[in-house]
Amino acid sequence: MNNRNARVGMRPARMKIRSAVLMMHGADAWSSELEDISATGVLVRRPEEFTGKAGDMFVLDMMIGDELNIHLEATVARVTADSVGFAYARIPESKEEPLWNLLGGYADSIESYHNN
Repeated sequence: MNNRNARVGMRPARMKIRSAVLMMHGADAWSSELEDISATGVLVRRPEEFTGKAGDMFVLDMMIGDELNIHLEATVARVTADSVGFAYARIPESKEEPLWNLLGGYADSIESYHNN
């Protein structure tokens, strides 16, 4: 095991991405833009009038590229002045494979870069 993999508290690879996201909580909805995505959650640019707080459950509808639409449930992990971090709560079975394929391809490219 190398030092990079031995680090305690290591975070999953976060793939920088610019894509549309619709965030829904009860009767409220906000549209925004994804900043990054990982195996555990997403970081979203905070809309100006966003009222969610840590622990709130949201439905996220993410459009990634022209063909990938991922619809899932996530909880607010943190809110800053500029962004909202969500942790996945439930990913529909039909969306798991497309999400893991997206992230797996990114992780493979990072691993190849670090091994060269």
